[in-house]
Amino acid sequence: MGAASLDASGGVLPDTTRDAQRPPSGPPAGPAPAGGAQVVRSLVSLVAIAAGWLAVTWVAGLRQGLLFVIGAGFGAVLAGAAFGFTTGWRVWLTQRDPTGFLAQFLAIGLTSIVSIPLLASHTELSGAAAPLSVSLVLGAFVFGAAMQLADGCGSGTLYKAGLGHPVSLAVFPAFVAGSFLGAAHQDAWLSLGALPAVSLTDVLGAHATVLLQLAVLAAIATLLWSKRRTTTSRWQGRGVYVGAVLLAVFAIANLIVAGQPWGIVYGLGLWGAKLVSWAGVDLTANAFWGREAQQAQIAGSLLDDVTSVTNLGLLLGSFLFAWRRRAACPSVAPMAPAQWMWVIGAGLVLGYSARLAFGCNVGAYFSGIASGSLHGWVWFACAFAGSMLGVRLRARVGLKG
Repeated sequence: MGAASLDASGGVLPDTTRDAQRPPSGPPAGPAPAGGAQVVRSLVSLVAIAAGWLAVTWVAGLRQGLLFVIGAGFGAVLAGAAFGFTTGWRVWLTQRDPTGFLAQFLAIGLTSIVSIPLLASHTELSGAAAPLSVSLVLGAFVFGAAMQLADGCGSGTLYKAGLGHPVSLAVFPAFVAGSFLGAAHQDAWLSLGALPAVSLTDVLGAHATVLLQLAVLAAIATLLWSKRRTTTSRWQGRGVYVGAVLLAVFAIANLIVAGQPWGIVYGLGLWGAKLVSWAGVDLTANAFWGREAQQAQIAGSLLDDVTSVTNLGLLLGSFLFAWRRRAACPSVAPMAPAQWMWVIGAGLVLGYSARLAFGCNVGAYFSGIASGSLHGWVWFACAFAGSMLGVRLRARVGLKG
């Protein structure tokens, strides 16, 4: 997930982006609101979230209302901390700055400490698990490359669209279309071959799995830190680490309330399926969208889907953060038509490959590892390899940042 470099000073989190390496894609900060105006904007933001909670609760029930608020928390934290999966990987590959990676590992590790024992002791909760398939390997690799061109994964595209980022606004509908198509073709890709899902908790036990994963994350973090080339990070201060802790808190809350881990991509594909169905296309014969459960969701309210309602909250949370800070619409370096085509095409591929890989940086990498599923680690390795290619393609196409 790419980070929109907000000037977060005075926001919900400490400043994380005020440094000499601010990327061209970051939004210039607007004039800081005066003290009274800041308070008013904060109160209005809280009222807007409360109103959203009441509306969703009225229509879809208390659980969905709580998930909407959790989603708003995700959006505010991602924007406030400029927390980026995509950017964190790219900055490591191009500048050997490990800060973004370390924050990701902190969030995943903290979530694992709580979620893995919860999943082991509460059978009503379900973790993120997926087969070790050819589609997982290919999808994650392609996703890793495409997210560098699109400057964001699922959550990055959502929260930066909420900020008004022009590139993310262009990528967003393409991502929705790709996710819909990828789900429609998922069974065909799975037919290429797959091994069963492997739960490390089932093999090692909950506590051993937590310890093993923390040790692996710490070992990778130590290696990255030893290879760093810069002492000046684009993330200044403790803000990105505070953001990591808060993301872990919201992720655990999402697991408890929704009964499943935080995810992004399924909701976007469902939005695409609803649009196609509203356009008069009959999806009942499709191998995925024709299933009884999916047909019920297509016919039902969008607010009844746990992933969709969290995504909607995320969009609102990031928008309100930018509005509260009076952050100007994120600027991008002038782009040629061909570059826009590359970006939009990458968004389509991003959504498609995410369905092949059983999720994005959130649903597969973050939640997969935090659930103790081996596929999360496989996704991480393949997507990072893809990002190595994607960073080269990004430079070749002439995209900045």
